[in-house]
Amino acid sequence: MFFIYNVLVVVSGLLLKIIALFNNKIRLFVNGRKNVFETLKKEIAPSDKIIWFHTASLGEFEQGLPVIEEVKKNYPGYKILVTFFSPSGYEVKKKSKAADIISYLPLDTKSNVKRFLDLSQPELAIFVKYEFWPNYLQALLDRRVKTLLISAIFRKDQAFFKWYGTFMRKSLVTFDHFFVQDENSKQLLKKIGFNNTTVSGDTRFDRVDEILERDNTLDFIAEFINGRLCFVAGSTWPEDEELIIKFINESAPGTKFIIAPHNIKPKEIGKLQNSITKSAVLYTKKQNLDLKDYDVLIVDTIGILTKIYSYANIAYVGGGMGDTGLHNTLEPAVFGIPVIIGENYGKFKEAADLVEQGGVFSIKNYSEFNTILKNLLKSTTKRVQKGRLNMEFIQKNKGAKELIGNYIKKEL
Repeated sequence: MFFIYNVLVVVSGLLLKIIALFNNKIRLFVNGRKNVFETLKKEIAPSDKIIWFHTASLGEFEQGLPVIEEVKKNYPGYKILVTFFSPSGYEVKKKSKAADIISYLPLDTKSNVKRFLDLSQPELAIFVKYEFWPNYLQALLDRRVKTLLISAIFRKDQAFFKWYGTFMRKSLVTFDHFFVQDENSKQLLKKIGFNNTTVSGDTRFDRVDEILERDNTLDFIAEFINGRLCFVAGSTWPEDEELIIKFINESAPGTKFIIAPHNIKPKEIGKLQNSITKSAVLYTKKQNLDLKDYDVLIVDTIGILTKIYSYANIAYVGGGMGDTGLHNTLEPAVFGIPVIIGENYGKFKEAADLVEQGGVFSIKNYSEFNTILKNLLKSTTKRVQKGRLNMEFIQKNKGAKELIGNYIKKEL
């Protein structure tokens, strides 16, 4: 099986180089890996002590960030190496100060793995949530490098728990310890013989809790809202925007609306703005305008959505009306406000838990969206009550980074 896997990895690498000629994202994926080894040679001296974190993409980086920051603070004698698999993570975070070295992870070929580990020589390897690369994991095991999996979540439909999953189950042997998000994951691992497990919860609860301690002030948002009720829709896709725009166009005056689309390409932003019949202004065109005179603010930039959520009375998180994947519901929920999402949230445990708690509302169509949003806008009591459920849930579930940090302390 290893032979077949290694052949497939090599073939995939060749195919990606061809696809890169026509696809910008794949081009970043391929070109970004060209200088990885040179970067490692330049940034890592033979005497350096390395702790390596691997994250698939941006979401996993944010998930691992509380632990990364904790390790960086507590072990100043070590350099922190963070690798990404996806361009959507690396390209956004390649200049982050959270780590000493940030790079792509080379493809999982035996030669790449040997070269990568020879150069980095990690004393501890920490994988976030998932990413099970057989050659990397086998090499870490062979080199007796302590390896952890944190914020992991397992489902019974994964290959590890199927009759044909022997090859993937072997990869799990590498991990010295699993820090999983829920009891179900622990029991699934136990059924296939892994008892080195701690239910630590999701490190994202620690991550969003830290948001409350920051300065979230945005003067232009306060100016735009001007004391009115504010509905913020974050990370929206067209299928989300269809519902939101219909509501905006049909709504009575008085409520302020902020939309932060996932896709901020000028053509798509133009379509969005043109579909709104109320007065709408773009973030990038706000200079010298009296923002309080506008009903809708379209945020055609990245990096400020979390702060914007702090001004919301009600939030909507995009991705759940289609198949693109639900975005982070915890970021608005931590501010103690009710949140609305689409119906496709089953694979997102934190969203499912928040729906069950009652602070997050799932909708299937415009009729449900219209009813829920109108009810929340009308009732201060309901907004406060539902928002408090979200805030209390996050406070109850934080603490994963301390559990993981205590384990690391024993290993280093």
